[in-house]
Amino acid sequence: MTSVFDPPATGPTIGPFPISGLVRQARRRVGLGQRQMARFARVAPSTIGRVESGELTPSLRVLERIFGAAGLYLAVVDQDGRVVQPMGDWEGIRDGAGRRYPSHLKLIIDPEPGEWWADIYGLARPPETFHRCSFDVEARRRRSQWEVRVAKYRNVPPPPNPRGWSLY
Repeated sequence: MTSVFDPPATGPTIGPFPISGLVRQARRRVGLGQRQMARFARVAPSTIGRVESGELTPSLRVLERIFGAAGLYLAVVDQDGRVVQPMGDWEGIRDGAGRRYPSHLKLIIDPEPGEWWADIYGLARPPETFHRCSFDVEARRRRSQWEVRVAKYRNVPPPPNPRGWSLY
């Protein structure tokens, strides 16, 4: 089984197909020659030829132009083939130093009691925060499900409270 961290096979690829083959396929779909495709994509004719022969790995911008000329779009998909949507940028949501919050952490706007790590110390809650640890997020989710779905988990002991946090 291959991992997304494995180096690509010979030549540049997007998914299992080489870029050169994708560009040739795009050109075939619209029935254009290399020069016509280059004109519609606003690139040099030699660029199309070099990409198709594997001599040139185009930039993302050039690749977008080439595929756009064929009415195709670039997309990012996960391992199951689902399209990954880009993250939005929330205007005005910044930390105390004016920086964006870390992308890998889930942002919480107007946190409820128990959602901020410093609630256990009685500190004032900020207007936004994030969960620092994915383990804590999953543990909170399990505990919350147990507390909300009493009938379903009636005879099941509660999940442990990691680090002594409380939902209330």
